[in-house]
Amino acid sequence: MTTRLFDTLARLAATIESRKGGDPKASYTAQLLSDPAKAAKKLGEEATETVIAAVSQDADALAAESADLLYHWLALAAAKGLDLDAVAAKLEAREGQSGVAEKASRPS
Repeated sequence: MTTRLFDTLARLAATIESRKGGDPKASYTAQLLSDPAKAAKKLGEEATETVIAAVSQDADALAAESADLLYHWLALAAAKGLDLDAVAAKLEAREGQSGVAEKASRPS
């Protein structure tokens, strides 16, 4: 598996972190970081647009919307102070486990 996506996401996460405390009038990322509710709404919009692109079977649109989705997810994570290693730990804990079994093990 290629690491290009992961390397790109790591650089993007670092760039987003560097925008904390920035001027929301000068930086869209700073706007999202200063308003987690706005960041969450944008993430929802991008998720919907990603689904639409997937259903339309337009690979280029899906790639573009996926990029938007990942950016907005990283911005929301940064705005909320979510430790990306905590997300990685959740994913690691699920490795090798059936998705059906993992979902059934979650509290209702």
